[in-house]
Amino acid sequence: MRALFLCLLLLLPGMLAAQGAATLVADTVELNGEDQLVASGNVEVLFDGSRLTASQIIFDQPSDTLQITGPIFIRSADGTILTATAATLDPRLENGILQGARIVLDQQLQLAANQIDRRDGRYSQLYKVAATSCRVCGTGPALWDIRAERVVHDTQERQLYFENATFRLRGVPVIWLPRMRLPDPTLERATGFLIPEQRNTNRLGTGIKVPYFVTLGDHRDVTLTPYLSAETTTLEIIYRQAFTNGDLRIDGAISNDTLQPGSRSYIFAEGNFELSNDYQLSFDIEAVSDDAYLVDYDYADKDRLDSAVTLLRVMDTSLYQARFTYYQTLRDDESNASLPPIIADLSYEQRLRPGFGGTLSYGADIDAAHRYSDVDGDRGRDVTRAGANGTWQDSWILPAGFLAEAQFGARADLYVIGDDSAFEQEDLRFIPYGGAVLRWPLGMQGPWDATHLLEPVISVSWAEAFGGTPPNEDSTRTELDAANLFALSRFAGEDAFETGAQLAAGLVWTRSGAAGGSSTLGFGRVVRQEAPSGFTRSSGLDNARSDWLLAGQLTLPDGFLFDARSLWDDTDGLTVADSRLAWSSDRFSLGANYIWQRRDAAENRPNTVSEWSFDSAFELSDAWTLSLDGRYDVAADRPVRGDIGLKWRNECVTIDVSASRRYASSDTVAPTTTFGLSGSISGFSTGRAAGGIGTGCRN
Repeated sequence: MRALFLCLLLLLPGMLAAQGAATLVADTVELNGEDQLVASGNVEVLFDGSRLTASQIIFDQPSDTLQITGPIFIRSADGTILTATAATLDPRLENGILQGARIVLDQQLQLAANQIDRRDGRYSQLYKVAATSCRVCGTGPALWDIRAERVVHDTQERQLYFENATFRLRGVPVIWLPRMRLPDPTLERATGFLIPEQRNTNRLGTGIKVPYFVTLGDHRDVTLTPYLSAETTTLEIIYRQAFTNGDLRIDGAISNDTLQPGSRSYIFAEGNFELSNDYQLSFDIEAVSDDAYLVDYDYADKDRLDSAVTLLRVMDTSLYQARFTYYQTLRDDESNASLPPIIADLSYEQRLRPGFGGTLSYGADIDAAHRYSDVDGDRGRDVTRAGANGTWQDSWILPAGFLAEAQFGARADLYVIGDDSAFEQEDLRFIPYGGAVLRWPLGMQGPWDATHLLEPVISVSWAEAFGGTPPNEDSTRTELDAANLFALSRFAGEDAFETGAQLAAGLVWTRSGAAGGSSTLGFGRVVRQEAPSGFTRSSGLDNARSDWLLAGQLTLPDGFLFDARSLWDDTDGLTVADSRLAWSSDRFSLGANYIWQRRDAAENRPNTVSEWSFDSAFELSDAWTLSLDGRYDVAADRPVRGDIGLKWRNECVTIDVSASRRYASSDTVAPTTTFGLSGSISGFSTGRAAGGIGTGCRN
């Protein structure tokens, strides 16, 4: 008969010291003389969050030991599992010997040993050990395992120390190491080597990267990665630090190679911090020694670097922002002196609801653009602007379901211009503006419980500029789209503003299906009193009558998405077209993009752009994943870049094979082919592959 014995309070003082009470459940419990307790049959002991099951437990009070007969199963509070055939332990289970034992750490790594010695509740010494995270089928060899003469597991430091260890693949010895230290899978951060990566490029040859991770306390770490090949000697560095109010990350590298004389290097650093009074400080620093370094080593695809420091405060009714940005160009046809490389701006916005209704917004801002060159004209011009603005807006619901919106406002700007004789050194500009938008949403219920909404929209607006015409530094790239069709001004910045009377009209149809799918189709155009200046030919806005905007989107509940936008000129036809097709499911994801742009010298585009790009990933099976990415220049009839990757993963191993080809070239960047090979084994913090499919066992 099973019994619950609280008498362990007297007989098992070691257990009770750990928790204050222990519970023993067994089929039979009896006292053998005056100093032995014998529990037999389906024995369970619960103490301090741990659970022990066995066939028999004999507690000998004079020797203060437990004689345990298996099969023994122990699950500790941290999830560690230990099994054995027999054991002699103290009542705390901190010291003793286990025969025919096996330890399972974090449900990943299992260590089987002929014998385990427990010492001080911290150390476990395992003899004649086989360690693996792979599934073991019968007496056959695991996919990989480590055989060692002795292993010491330090549960406090969470480290595994191997002596006379041999790494084997399918039972075949591959590497012998006299001593080896590895973190156990419960440890998130530990100093040591990470998984190496083999890398082969046509410019740098065959090489290997061996990262070494160093912990610098609980909140800092650094990863040092030597990259060695016949063509380069490189050291890559990643430094991370967490603060109570933010975080910091620095990526960098320094190289000596045969591609260019001297040392080459780069550094990318970013940080985000929360300051007092709801202020946020962020910075992003980017610098490189030469234009081709990032592409040669596949660190980044950027052709312009931007280093910025931003101070931001966002409240319910106010916004403060201060930003300083430095640009460095990597393009062949640009120079840092003419970008301009230095941009600074300071802005403040406030919003309130006055007693007469609507919303009143006002603000002030200062920005500056500085170039290194002192030549007269565009390549040397320096501009500083200080401005203030105010806008009132409101909306109403009218009879018959009409929705009306109106806004009125004005802005004033003072410009100080240097190194450009085409403009006055000081210029003041004042712009009043106003506009109204009328919408008439019409809804109906269609077949299959679908909902249809047809919404014609019309807007009228007016603006006028008094004073001079400043240089346009911040609004040189603008295109007509659904977001700015009914805007008062479609310029992206503050230096340019659309003036005169204008009318915009559009029609949007939306369908929402009962199953979750939806579709949208809209078109519209802008008609102005006179042709504006400042817009490029391919913007769709350079004439008094803008191009026709046609845009649509289709989403289906099974993960399918199609999104497209195009601009159509009355005379020349298509001006711009861009679209994205995406489809995702549990087994695959596919995305494709297409863009077509007419040639435009004002946007430094001498030839028509026509380009496809795609990205995809396919789970061929539970273990195999294939990824394909690429870009193809249709206009030039040549590929730009292609990438292929193949991953195999099971419960204990991950192997990645990749190849990429960059076809594009310039005066500083050459076409590059790169091959990569990396692998990892699960069960150790340096190479987890959790979530892989089990290999399974066959009879």
